Amino acid sequence: MANAADLIERRQRSEFQSQVKGTLYNAIKGNPDIIPSLLKLALNDALTYEKATKSGGPNGSIRFSSEISRPENTGLSPALNLLEEAKKEIDSYSKGGPISYADLINYAAQSAVKATFLAAAISKCGGNEEKGNILYNAYGSNGQWGLFDRQFGRVDAQDPDPEGRVPIWEKASVQEMKDKFSAVGFGPRQLAVLSAFLGPDQSATETLLASDPDVAPWVQKYQRSRETVSRTDYEVDLITTFTKLSTLGQQINYEAYTYPRAKIDITKLKL
Repeated sequence: MANAADLIERRQRSEFQSQVKGTLYNAIKGNPDIIPSLLKLALNDALTYEKATKSGGPNGSIRFSSEISRPENTGLSPALNLLEEAKKEIDSYSKGGPISYADLINYAAQSAVKATFLAAAISKCGGNEEKGNILYNAYGSNGQWGLFDRQFGRVDAQDPDPEGRVPIWEKASVQEMKDKFSAVGFGPRQLAVLSAFLGPDQSATETLLASDPDVAPWVQKYQRSRETVSRTDYEVDLITTFTKLSTLGQQINYEAYTYPRAKIDITKLKL
């Protein structure tokens, strides 16, 4: 059972998290073309995870110049630059210290995912934003983000992660993708549902993935799901998979972003 102090800290984290989401929403809304890069940034940061050594993962190491400049991260600098600007704004109003890059990258990817969900709903309504928002609020999967939102408090790496752990997705074969996903505990299902993270053209990526008999059924399942009004299978599986991806090998500090409560000087109280 939570005591009063716990509840205060939860509220502090919740309020800060809401502010972070608002800042990222506005940043992405003004730069919608950056969405695929934000997704890939989160994926490449996370897939440095190595189970054998329990090292790497979604720890913000991709922010280092020696890592962002690697071949697999070509074209991701603008996304990182956008997050650098967002971080300045977030840190300016944070009462519990600067946001970690690890949290920033993953919450930006969450905002990007939500933006694609909303865009799909608007498209189903013939481009009418008001109707699209109503449709998404009625049938969308916004309520599925609970576990992801609780895992707020990732700690940044202090050095770049080792090279050679992330494929160059645009050049990788399906087998190479499967092998990498298998190495972190994912299978064909997760590979198919994360297709939007693997490059700027989801359709082209899915065409390639559909050439593999293990992945093809999942690609087809999610394509069918995206044609429905609710898109439930696709959206729920994507949120579930991304949530797991965002914490590979990470210990969450559940006290992050909390701050001392204001003290009352009882000698100055008027009775």
